[in-house]
Amino acid sequence: MTPRPLLLASSSPYRRQLLTRLGLPFEAASPDIDESPARNETAAQLATRLAESKARALAKAWPGHWIIGSDQVACLEDGTLLNKPGNHERAVQQLARSSGQRVSFMTGLALLDASSGQIQIHCEPFHAHFRHLRREEIENYLHTEQPYDCAGSFKMEGLGIALFSQLEGRDPNSLVGLPLIALTDMLRNWGLNPLLQPPVRSSKLEP
Repeated sequence: MTPRPLLLASSSPYRRQLLTRLGLPFEAASPDIDESPARNETAAQLATRLAESKARALAKAWPGHWIIGSDQVACLEDGTLLNKPGNHERAVQQLARSSGQRVSFMTGLALLDASSGQIQIHCEPFHAHFRHLRREEIENYLHTEQPYDCAGSFKMEGLGIALFSQLEGRDPNSLVGLPLIALTDMLRNWGLNPLLQPPVRSSKLEP
């Protein structure tokens, strides 16, 4: 398969920063999809469905591209989904529920060839063991980083790392929102090897 230009179907600055690490040129655009979970949908099912939906939502507008869709869903051990909190109060509730628990982060990944309709889909699991957190630790952390747009109410790449006693999984990048190891596998499957490309250190974001 002949490599195509890459499009990241996301407005997330975290995902753009991660994709830049592969040194490949790409553009980014925000898809408009309904992210509501379906009835009885598991975290893994929701994450992969949303990743595919994001990629397909931009296919008509970007017909000559390989489109990367990704979405992350966090859940407690009992299967309860943890969404982006949106505000301080819900973030406090999420971290209080996560305290002392293993929280699973399922990151869906889709690579769509907009020209042919071929698609690769993957779900990358990653597990975070939270420390037993006191209320003052939760409050101070949230006021420091204000991670209200992040699933699970933390930013691992910042002070959020101090929330955990242990991390387990193949690719820590997936905890931030884009599993680069799995994406590299997908790109190589279609003939694009990041290790054999001239590096590019900038990307273009659609206005």
